[in-house]
Amino acid sequence: MTGHSTPRSGEEATRKHEGTSRAYEEATRDYYDSRDVDAFYDAVWGGEDIHTGIYAHPGEAVADASRRTVDRVADRLAHRLGPDRAVLDLGSGYGGTARRLAGRFGCRVVALNLSAAQNERHRAVNAARGLDGLIDVVTGSFHDIPCPDGSFDAVCSLEAFCHSGDRPRVLSEAVRVLKPGGALAFTDIMAAEDVAAEALRPAVSRLGVDALATVPFYRGRLAELGLTGTGFDDHSGQLVTHYDRLTAETAARTAELGDRIGAAYLAHLNENLPVWADAARRGLLRWGVLHGGRP
Repeated sequence: MTGHSTPRSGEEATRKHEGTSRAYEEATRDYYDSRDVDAFYDAVWGGEDIHTGIYAHPGEAVADASRRTVDRVADRLAHRLGPDRAVLDLGSGYGGTARRLAGRFGCRVVALNLSAAQNERHRAVNAARGLDGLIDVVTGSFHDIPCPDGSFDAVCSLEAFCHSGDRPRVLSEAVRVLKPGGALAFTDIMAAEDVAAEALRPAVSRLGVDALATVPFYRGRLAELGLTGTGFDDHSGQLVTHYDRLTAETAARTAELGDRIGAAYLAHLNENLPVWADAARRGLLRWGVLHGGRP
């Protein structure tokens, strides 16, 4: 009996963990496949890059600031990218990052994303811009990347890991598919150190998860996985500007957005976005570019 108890317990824990990850994935897929969510990101965020922006000034367009974030991540990968190189974009959304990388470096991009609705739009825009030959859009999970070990010169992600129920697995998979000498860079919405999960629960409920990761967690885990030169470019100060910008834009355009977005979701946005802005203003959140390289 004793000889079998540990393996059985481990198998049960693994099944439970995998079930939790699938539940988080299903919640994420349902969220981003929603017509209301799609319309919001298209109207307010610009429908290209849907993540936190780096703002030149407080009134800058969300889309312009978001594109600047893509370029900051790309700068961290630039030494590994070129026409003969391949990069993996995890949680690729509408494909703004993939198109920017392919257009700027001429590299091949594999864009992995859960949402079939987003992926359909991504492929259509790629074709319209003549980039479909460089970008392969794959519907799938970053918990189980459908690529062999050492497939990519670089791996990136912009604010997708916050949706994961198994972030150690995500990081392990990202490092697994890196070639020796490859580079990893990603952004994520994170909790400030020593902030209780309960303090952020009103905000993170929209993400479908219970808690956010922290900078020390990510850096520590990447080091454990063998990455070197791990660092964090701290842009946390941008969060207040970003969420204030989204809050103001959504409130000012509520009547217009009501023609495209359901009343219940629009009301939720007007309630939830100020919660994020308040959490940022109180110093409860961190955000920036995490990066490292595989020896």
